[in-house]
Amino acid sequence: MKQGEYSHQDKCGIAGVGWTKFSKNSGRSVLSLATEASLNAIRDAGLQPDDIDGIVRCDFDVVAHNDLANSLNLSNLTYWGYSGAGGAAPAGMVAQAIGAILSGQAKTVLAFRSLNGRSGFRLGKGRTQASSGAIGGNGSYEEFFVPFGMVSPGQVWAMLAQRHMHQFGTKPEDLGHIAVTSRERANSNPNAQMHGRTMTLDDYLASPMISSPLRLADYCLETDGACALVVTSAERAADTAKPPVLIRAVAQGAVTGIQPGMVGPVLSRPDPMTLPSVNIAKTLYARAGLGPQDIDVAQLYDCFTITVLVQFEDYGFCARGEGGPFAASGAIKMGGSLPINTSGGNLSEGYIHGMSHIVEGVLQLRGESTSQVEGAETCLVTSGLPVATGAMILRRGS
Repeated sequence: MKQGEYSHQDKCGIAGVGWTKFSKNSGRSVLSLATEASLNAIRDAGLQPDDIDGIVRCDFDVVAHNDLANSLNLSNLTYWGYSGAGGAAPAGMVAQAIGAILSGQAKTVLAFRSLNGRSGFRLGKGRTQASSGAIGGNGSYEEFFVPFGMVSPGQVWAMLAQRHMHQFGTKPEDLGHIAVTSRERANSNPNAQMHGRTMTLDDYLASPMISSPLRLADYCLETDGACALVVTSAERAADTAKPPVLIRAVAQGAVTGIQPGMVGPVLSRPDPMTLPSVNIAKTLYARAGLGPQDIDVAQLYDCFTITVLVQFEDYGFCARGEGGPFAASGAIKMGGSLPINTSGGNLSEGYIHGMSHIVEGVLQLRGESTSQVEGAETCLVTSGLPVATGAMILRRGS
């Protein structure tokens, strides 16, 4: 990075994190969940609701900024925004918070994600003509996929997994090691939905096939719950209740020929395995002044096991095509070179659209994780693929 070039490096931090119980049926409104997680994050930072003057939400969240501001009884809201699409939002939400703080539009920004993703609207259910009316228009290209049965994210990622297996010889067991590792971390996390439910590689291989080659255990957990973060300047974060976790760098990005619409149209790219994480990794590492060798622990977006496997390659932890052997090598377990998803992740803790990954990154660098990586000073956190994506590197503050 050239001297004098604009940089947000270490200028903001996450001062507080909060979450609700993760369940299959919350019996509550999404606003109630968002309010609980937000109050928990504010208390975690040792602040009061009136200290919040900015709110950032996910574009898929049905809770609007004014809904939450009213529920929290905020009196000084000066900034609000949203980011997406969907699971790509969390890193982008933090990026917006940083932009608001560094530009003087806000001092302390709350970012949240709340959903009844199991008992209410289920993102994994997919879209059909019967359920959503006419398909097509708006430049989405969905008319080339949905009427022919390509209706859900799981089907799209299954095709990408088939392609990876065909092209590189990846084995089902390679995906299984990711699922088993996530389950092991959830078994140590009392808040995880899969806490106490062990799974061996044989159990994984015996799980039902959903969309070949992806089995039930390759899929994330549709979840009711919420997570929230408090982002502020590094100086203010240093004065809050918990040890500050600095945002070393954040980035968003896409690929050439990104394709419009949600998920399905990516299959029409010249090379469907060229994902936006390839480009964003270069941007993120350049902004951070770090590389993959400097990452102590990673919270990798895991809507499916294959999503994690391709990120091993795209973020430089192994060469392209070697994600399978990397997963099988033990590198991703506790004590390995890259422990991942130490709360259980989307696969075994709960699917809060990737916000829980940021929460766990903060807990790791505070030394508060239920699967603590000894001496961890840096954490890579990624957001959803494959349309466009975001990621950040967190650093333990002094």
